[in-house]
Amino acid sequence: MGNLTKTFVNKTDANIPLDIAPVGGRIGAEIRGVNLGEELGDDTIKAIRAALVRHKVIFFREQHALDNASQEAFAGRLGKIIAHPTVPVATGSTALLELDSTEGYAASSWHTDVTFVDAYPEASILRAINVPEAGGDTLWANCATAYQELPDPLRALVDELWAVHTNLYDYATVVGTGNERLSQYKNVFASTIYETEHPVVRVHPESGERVLLLGHFIKNFVGFNQTDSARLLNILQDHVTRPENTVRWRWQVGDVAIWDNRATQHRAIADFGDQRRTLRRATIEGDVPVGIDGRRSRIIKKERPAFAEQAA
Repeated sequence: MGNLTKTFVNKTDANIPLDIAPVGGRIGAEIRGVNLGEELGDDTIKAIRAALVRHKVIFFREQHALDNASQEAFAGRLGKIIAHPTVPVATGSTALLELDSTEGYAASSWHTDVTFVDAYPEASILRAINVPEAGGDTLWANCATAYQELPDPLRALVDELWAVHTNLYDYATVVGTGNERLSQYKNVFASTIYETEHPVVRVHPESGERVLLLGHFIKNFVGFNQTDSARLLNILQDHVTRPENTVRWRWQVGDVAIWDNRATQHRAIADFGDQRRTLRRATIEGDVPVGIDGRRSRIIKKERPAFAEQAA
């Protein structure tokens, strides 16, 4: 059964162990014996948050009692729940984002959520509603261990490096669908164009770890042209996404995954053809990243593009 960590939390009147079973060697753990649809005690919530910071992504099986309202209620216990800055909320919810393959949402490229804004999300809570019979797994990568294992000269470079992140990029490489669907997706996702400067290495506000802040929203590194930026990004992303640095989750209906968006990247695997894959995501408000030198991220552009005006 592998290693099993037991953290005692006060769920009712007695101390009940919270079973935490690591899934990957460097990232990911399954938490057993917790019903997220119940009214959980403060100590349980505190233990879940501690497990999240430690393991970067945590999984809960068989959360069939959760619906939109209870998913939002649980997310609200972890922090302030917010909506996506450009994509409309799911029908029947106040802040959930629906990721449905029938609508073309299959972000099959490594990214950290919404890094095109300054205070990008702290965490996400993803619930599986429809899953393919085969395929459609999700991968997560540990951005703290990726930084720790960089060669010294490369680490010295990224310690002082900044990058521009934007939500206006090549959607075909991410969504991988027809031209009309790509246009619709772009019109929604980039209905307001953001560009934000982030440090490539941010200091995690809870763990104090140094983590790489990269992913597919990067437009260029400050001081580098597009060609050199692309080459350098590929080198750094290869360190983030090494198999030893990742965990892969095979979804079942009712599963919930929660990830620390400040310390991870993730990607959906688009290998399920025309099978339906539907998940709903609650998002927790984050803070503005701080680099090693103490400087904070900043938005440098926010505008409504011409194509969005034409589509309105």
